Amino acid sequence: MLTNNNFSTQLLDWFDLHGRKDLPWQQQTTPYHVWLSEIMLQQTQVKTVIPFYQNFIQHYSDITSLANASIDDVLSLWTGLGYYARARNLHKAATIMFTDYDGKMPNSLEELIALPGIGRSTAGAIMALAYHQYFPILDGNVKRVLARYKTVSGWPGNRAVEQLLWQHAEQLLPKLRIAHYIQAQMDLGATVCTRKKPNCGKCPLRSECMAFQQGNPEDYPSPKPKKAIPIRKTNWIVAQSQSGEILLQQRPDSGIWGGLWCFPEVNTAEDIQYICEQQLNLNTINISLKPHFRHVFSHFKLDITPHIIQCTIESNHISENKNITWYKISDALRLGLPAPVKSFLETLQ
Repeated sequence: MLTNNNFSTQLLDWFDLHGRKDLPWQQQTTPYHVWLSEIMLQQTQVKTVIPFYQNFIQHYSDITSLANASIDDVLSLWTGLGYYARARNLHKAATIMFTDYDGKMPNSLEELIALPGIGRSTAGAIMALAYHQYFPILDGNVKRVLARYKTVSGWPGNRAVEQLLWQHAEQLLPKLRIAHYIQAQMDLGATVCTRKKPNCGKCPLRSECMAFQQGNPEDYPSPKPKKAIPIRKTNWIVAQSQSGEILLQQRPDSGIWGGLWCFPEVNTAEDIQYICEQQLNLNTINISLKPHFRHVFSHFKLDITPHIIQCTIESNHISENKNITWYKISDALRLGLPAPVKSFLETLQ
């Protein structure tokens, strides 16, 4: 079996020849840039992240500028990237670092993990890639590489399986070039040791990879146990004033689309007239139905039916409620919006 030193040596030799070195966040490996990229890359592909990362850095180049931004502006830049709790936690953590750490990122694993949205793997990546300290990571790519190399059975989301993978990650740490080693693990998983059809012929670890020797690398790691994906239904109240403004409601911070601006919703279409008149104080002229469509989340599907409500009221009628506000469509499109809300608003222009 390869020694830990040989494992890292072969991985680093491969990285020197084939590793990715031109990604935007590799050009500046400050703690802030590493942190932002690691958060954006959670459950999101590199090609999707790149334009969002570049745009975000143009607006917020450091912790201080991010901490001083409004959460609405931050969420607006995140629109389309999904998993919006990441953006809210990013902003919360930046605020804490601005207040408690003089706008700098902590340089200890424990202090990093204490910040909102930073777990052990993200903290390890910051410590290794930015501070060059010897800590392992365990993102999705590394889990797959180690699960195959060591034939670790089971779904990595299982606590016992994850703990075993952490043990392997710690044992295989090299004594030199930690930043390149961590990047090499991620690159190997992303480009060679892929989830489907891994290119084992180009893997520097194939001679000692236990899953390759068994001839079944795609069996590792085990997939997440499947559950039936429920289908939920909702009705959007798309209220338009006589001046063409749109009524939007900011959702609570927790839950789906937390903190984002959406159309008011009702469960059943029969309730729309009552909600409009009794709760939203709208005098409706006309209600028209738009075709329903489906938005898919990771754990459920949402069937959405928009109802266009033409109203006679003035746009400042309910301005005392800060969570329910009238907006010009052009202004609304600059808010933090879920992707389907943004897409639908664009059809109304």
